[in-house]
Amino acid sequence: MRFRLLGPLQVEPQTPSAAKLRTALAALLVGANTVVSTDNLVDELWGADPPRTVTTTLQVYISQLRKLLSAGADDGIGRAFIETRPPGYMFHTDPEDLDLHAFEDLRARGEEAYSRGKFAAAGEALHAALGLWRGPALTGVVRGQRLEAAASRLQLLKTESLEQRIAVDVWLGRHRRLTGELTGLVEEYPLRETLHAHLIVALYRSNRQSEALTVYERIRRSLAEEMGIDPGHALRELHQRVLRSEPITHFDECLDGRAVVEVRSAPAPVVRLPRPARGMTGRDGQLEAAEAQLRGAGGVDPVHVLGITGAAGVGKTAFAVELARRTADRHPGGQVFVSLRGADGEPLHARAVLLRLLRLLRTGPECPSPDPDAGIDELSDLLQVTVAGRLLLLVLDDASCAAQIEPVTAAATASTVVITSRKPVSGLDGTRTFPLPPLTTDAAVELLRAQAGVPLEVDSATHIARLCGCSPLALRSAATALARHPRWSGAGLRARLADERARLDVLALGDQDVRGRLLTGYRELDDAERHAFRMLALAPQPDVAPWCAAALLGTTADHVERAVEGLVRAGLLGTRPSGGGQVRYVGDGLSRALAAELLAERDPQEIRRATTRLCTAYRALARYADDLLSPGARETGGPGAGEQDHPDWLVPHQAVGATPLRWFAEERAGIAATLRRAHDAGLWQLTWTLAEAFLRYLEAGGEWEEWDGLARLALTAARRAGDPSAEASILCSQGALAWQRRQFVLAGTHYEAARSRALEASARRTEARALIGLADVALGLGGVVKAGRIYAKASLLCRAEGDLRGLADARRGLAFAALRCGDPATALQRLAECEQAAGELRDRRWHAYARRAAAGLRLGSVPGDPLELRPGVWEIGEPAARSAL
Repeated sequence: MRFRLLGPLQVEPQTPSAAKLRTALAALLVGANTVVSTDNLVDELWGADPPRTVTTTLQVYISQLRKLLSAGADDGIGRAFIETRPPGYMFHTDPEDLDLHAFEDLRARGEEAYSRGKFAAAGEALHAALGLWRGPALTGVVRGQRLEAAASRLQLLKTESLEQRIAVDVWLGRHRRLTGELTGLVEEYPLRETLHAHLIVALYRSNRQSEALTVYERIRRSLAEEMGIDPGHALRELHQRVLRSEPITHFDECLDGRAVVEVRSAPAPVVRLPRPARGMTGRDGQLEAAEAQLRGAGGVDPVHVLGITGAAGVGKTAFAVELARRTADRHPGGQVFVSLRGADGEPLHARAVLLRLLRLLRTGPECPSPDPDAGIDELSDLLQVTVAGRLLLLVLDDASCAAQIEPVTAAATASTVVITSRKPVSGLDGTRTFPLPPLTTDAAVELLRAQAGVPLEVDSATHIARLCGCSPLALRSAATALARHPRWSGAGLRARLADERARLDVLALGDQDVRGRLLTGYRELDDAERHAFRMLALAPQPDVAPWCAAALLGTTADHVERAVEGLVRAGLLGTRPSGGGQVRYVGDGLSRALAAELLAERDPQEIRRATTRLCTAYRALARYADDLLSPGARETGGPGAGEQDHPDWLVPHQAVGATPLRWFAEERAGIAATLRRAHDAGLWQLTWTLAEAFLRYLEAGGEWEEWDGLARLALTAARRAGDPSAEASILCSQGALAWQRRQFVLAGTHYEAARSRALEASARRTEARALIGLADVALGLGGVVKAGRIYAKASLLCRAEGDLRGLADARRGLAFAALRCGDPATALQRLAECEQAAGELRDRRWHAYARRAAAGLRLGSVPGDPLELRPGVWEIGEPAARSAL
């Protein structure tokens, strides 16, 4: 839309700023595609006091507007021009370029559809027409007499369109949603009878008769006080019908004088519900909450359309049936269950849903029989007649979209409708969503043990429940599997379910086939969502961050959001909050098992590419987090530094945030699993570079076992990559691990090998690190003088390389060597130098350590006192007492 009048004047690509130009343009646009006389333009611009050069000035304004339009045409924005045509000018523009023309066209279409009773089409056109308005027409334009009249006319047309749109919504059964909007409108237009009439109908149809009568009394009093008149005949007729509690569908019934159809005697109650599920366990609180919504507890209006959503197998159907039974007293007309799926599992068309429901509601020959060949509108009208005067609860089970349901809710406005679906049904007016989560672990264990039919230990039952995702369907399948295989123990079933490749086979039992239920939801996804579901099977841990999903899918986090959010809505993926206001996506074991099966059918190269992307992303973020925790530890220009550090779409500071320890803790299992997967795939360089960034976190936390295992994989990868610099770096890490374990001989072996490989690769910083490690070993074995010499050599090397981290570490070692020699003054001096280097490096951990160590030294210590040799690493007992093994 290039030209906008319905609100502030707006022109694309540029709105004129001069007041006179805006007025001239507005006058031409209001009369677009017709001749606007020069006299009219002069009147709008100057009124009764035009300048002496009025003709020339007007021509200048027209010339400036033509230049503006020409710029728009150069930008490829539509076709518009001003033609000089006596007695004035004509502004030529395509109808679709002017919001005024679009509004008038949509308004006319809405009126025409309304006159033919096509209320859905009318509503669509009128909603679109009103959506073009951005505020009062011609805002920001200095208006003369004609423009002022045009603005008033447009505002009146808008109000009339609004009234007609509300009339449409009432016909479509959206009266409950309208009450709030209409309440505000009658405050804005206190004398418009039509708006008050629609509010009265909406309140009355929402079982709020007294409020409807109050609205009538207010408009009657306002008309009498302000105008000295009574309400019109139609509004008075509406008032009488409300007083008599007669059926009212719409205010139009009072306008055309149609007689009210006599309400026939209600048919016998009809109950068409499945048998209740065995063992409705763990849902009491949720059932009470849902029941309260249907009953309108606590002074809140009852909910008339309740949407129960949740993952496949979570128990939505059983929950809805039990809810219907509990609220039977509120629905004396009956409770009817309708499956919205065919025998093939495919969603039913709305017409088939109406036919199925009408047949279920037919309790005798007095009930009209549906015509199998009737259309949706005819069937919906028949349903409206069938349910009139009956307080029913309708359970519409396993919905896939609003189109299936809307004809039912539009016709059965007095009935309560409970919908079950995997994802919220969007586009259905007045629906209250009620998410149904999996059972709690305790409730799942209780259900499993109650239905197993064999003794089941609590520990085995707990693990089985978690492997089943606490899904009632999967738990019942597991219980059935135990009953069918008496020789299976709880531990045996647990072991079978622990194998992700066999899990769904174990739970595939007749109508309790978990795989089949999950596949139904999968098939309803679009292509992008299916791709996302499959690729997330490669997620290294059950919950993943958005950036991780983006890496697996090979796209940006913004682009992946739509597909992944589709999985959340379908109940195939959950969410949980993470630190810093972030969210993580959580997949249960059942969905992951299905995704793995589906992924196994794809091209193996697709899996390898996804693994490469994930490992690359993890490496970038781990390096960023490691740099925050250990500034200067990673050598610039050293191992792996020549590669692209991270994908262009990945922003490390956003993904990691300002809390690297929290990030490492959250991603620890994922990094380890990804590292092992990269090793198995032969991605050698990715394996050792990711390990290098991760091992320092494990070192700082003293996670010896995991550190050892991953360092071995990294060393193998570095050797397979033929990179001596990488090998030296990993050998230093292994030396540090052995030193922490007090395996000094082994540590010395690793550090000697690291030094040798560093010399071969001219990796001077890694060489310095190896020297510091050898000095630590010598000091641990009691060789204080030898240790001092090696520390000094390493210190000179670090200073030459500008390696502040290495320098801080070497000075730390020299301090302890001096202390062992009985020279605390020198030790304090070296610790001060360590503190200075850490400060320049901005490493708060090492800076605090140096200050802490110096403070302890000043307090004095005796042999045998614990000493903190490095941050978080303590020496307990005399060095000579240590084992050298």
